[in-house]
Amino acid sequence: MEKLELEQKIVEMIKTVYDPEIPVNIYDLGLIYRIEVKEDSSVEIDMTLTAPNCPAADFMMEDVRMKVESVEGVGEVKLNLVFEPEWNYDLMTEEAKLELGLL
Repeated sequence: MEKLELEQKIVEMIKTVYDPEIPVNIYDLGLIYRIEVKEDSSVEIDMTLTAPNCPAADFMMEDVRMKVESVEGVGEVKLNLVFEPEWNYDLMTEEAKLELGLL
């Protein structure tokens, strides 16, 4: 499978993960900063949280890891929790802003 196609399948899967406190998926919220599919089909993902002390952090990270690992063609998944740059509303998609009434 081509890397770009695999990355698209990973994004589709990540869009099924929701922040329990916000009715928008974490991809559209802008919490996924980087998805890198490597030559050996392993995947490295940088993600953040809406707040550093988010009580659902472990749940969301495990949900992302399990769902990305379930994508056909994906090898090992390395998930990095990062706080630089700090998340803000500007990172959200237009759809997410509309959903939350911010537009």
